Amino acid sequence: MEPHDDWADWKWLCKAAGVRDARLHDARHTAAILLLEQGVDISVVQEILGHSTLAVTKRYTHVTSRLAREAAERMSRALWDVPDDDEAVTAEK
Repeated sequence: MEPHDDWADWKWLCKAAGVRDARLHDARHTAAILLLEQGVDISVVQEILGHSTLAVTKRYTHVTSRLAREAAERMSRALWDVPDDDEAVTAEK
């Protein structure tokens, strides 16, 4: 695939979808973060993005507040067996 063809397809897709113009590179960053937020392992994200090393993939991503909150909740359950919000609501019913 020619790099310019990829770029042209991306620009066409943004316009056809009615979304703001964005760099294709930005979409790769967004995809990486969304995959991590869905619980996809970072090594799988690395493979999807075609990065040769995990270090490159880590530069593409950052910890979102959602990921940090989920990590804290998991640690809380691991240490104190505290139910998450969904379990607490179910237990109250």
